[in-house]
Amino acid sequence: MGSKSTVLRELRGAQKTAKGVSLYSRYVNRPAGRVLAAGAYRMGLTPNQVTFISAAFTFAAIASVALVRPSAGLAVAVYAGLAIGFALDSADGQLARLTGGGGPDGEWLDHVVDCAKMILVHTAVLISFQRFAGVPGEAWLLLPLGFLFTAVLTFCAGLLREQLGKAAARPAAAPGGAAPVSRLRAVALLPADYGVFCLVFLLLGDRTAFRIGYAVLAAVHALFLVVFLAKWFTELRALRTAD
Repeated sequence: MGSKSTVLRELRGAQKTAKGVSLYSRYVNRPAGRVLAAGAYRMGLTPNQVTFISAAFTFAAIASVALVRPSAGLAVAVYAGLAIGFALDSADGQLARLTGGGGPDGEWLDHVVDCAKMILVHTAVLISFQRFAGVPGEAWLLLPLGFLFTAVLTFCAGLLREQLGKAAARPAAAPGGAAPVSRLRAVALLPADYGVFCLVFLLLGDRTAFRIGYAVLAAVHALFLVVFLAKWFTELRALRTAD
């Protein structure tokens, strides 16, 4: 095995494109994932093992939201668990590209964990609202359900857009070079980034602040869903008319 600095250099060269990635993922989560992937490589871990470790951090944090009374200490612990889990979620893919050890099974497992955490985190918020938050009215209990619907629909529609796009796209006639990465787009995507969503749990110790922050993010994600659905439909329609 090479030195840690050598592994990190190799990992930097094995990054996915930055296109369509928010500033948080580009400058925080991916670099953190690189460090964790380098450590996993030196420990001899497989990408799937890293995925399971990521799931352990994430699901432990989510379970704490549902089972433990909110406090400032819990807020920090939940955020740390979610953020580390997210960084490890990046590390497993980076490790797979570095070692060539990835495959359909690893990609499937990664998506299953992503879908599970998406469902469970909003379910945990709903349980916390019911058990601990003392929400002003029962209508507040609909908020996590709405956020859950938005998150799952975005996730599923995005995966379908990717897979159907690959199936319908024609091979490129000639390489034209990579399109420049838009920093404005990277900034605009920040509110939809899972890493930014994790930050709201730092407010968990203050019931009102958390409800407001969570509600604002739910509204923003709903707006992004409308924009994404229109964009993806238009792109797939264009592929059909190009045939």
